[in-house]
Amino acid sequence: MNTTDWKDALGKAFNLPSPDESPANDVPEQEPERGDALQQQGSARLDIILERKGRAGKQATIVTGFTCDDEALKQVASTLKRTLGVGGSARGGEILIQGDFRQRVLDQLKSMGFKARII
Repeated sequence: MNTTDWKDALGKAFNLPSPDESPANDVPEQEPERGDALQQQGSARLDIILERKGRAGKQATIVTGFTCDDEALKQVASTLKRTLGVGGSARGGEILIQGDFRQRVLDQLKSMGFKARII
């Protein structure tokens, strides 16, 4: 019985290493590390935008420019939502705050140590 796997046979046909063995000069690819939101304070500028489209006429304040992971982003969003007393969400490097709270969000982010601007 032939125990050769199809991947091994294909690798031998094209002079490729088998999946079990890795080339000596192969370095595993690593995803660039995303820092903590608190480490980002003061380094990058955040943009605060008012958005009305696609929300049935309701307004939403969007904070963009975060380069941290979603867990750290959710902590910052939670602090913002709690201090403003509003609802919202955080994902994909953006914080969504329900309503037009651009100036209050700017003041709160600056007090937390972030660089931010209203667009």
